[in-house]
Amino acid sequence: MRAVFLDRDGVINRYPGDRRYVTSWKSFRFLPRAKAALKHLQEEGFKLFIVSNQAGVSKGLYTRGTLMRITKNMLGELKASGVTLSGVYYCTHRHEENCSCRKPKPGLIRRAVKALAHKGLKLRRSQSYFIGDSMTDVQTGKSAGLKTVLVFSGKEKPVNRQGWNLRPDYAVADLSAAARSITQIKK
Repeated sequence: MRAVFLDRDGVINRYPGDRRYVTSWKSFRFLPRAKAALKHLQEEGFKLFIVSNQAGVSKGLYTRGTLMRITKNMLGELKASGVTLSGVYYCTHRHEENCSCRKPKPGLIRRAVKALAHKGLKLRRSQSYFIGDSMTDVQTGKSAGLKTVLVFSGKEKPVNRQGWNLRPDYAVADLSAAARSITQIKK
């Protein structure tokens, strides 16, 4: 089974800015063409998962309940567009808590893979991807043995390429371009 793991902020919805958070449904804005890109990936046979650090919960900027309401509304809008996610995994810990689930560690991906295994599904890592908007996301995907796609619709910018100590497999403008790139690759 093939899957695409996606960061949320800056990939699916508008990036709130460095050290800022999406703290309410009102501040959540889907990026242009994101829903259509997810639908395209789904139609091509990929299971879709969100894997996102949401430390604003542990910092007291919003509650776990608010995060769940944002997620419920996001899933509802995606479902109305014909998209069903196979899972949403969040790390709500701060960096200094050194948990196993905070990206760049692959703990959230491991949880998703374990959940798939319980359903009798085996992830084909060589044909699966991690799409993110930061070098942390690239590191996460590589740590999990996935191909990586960096999108420039959020945190990372093309002008920073010279300073990268790690190279994504693909670097593209946004989720729509990522979906096109992934689905053009031979299966």
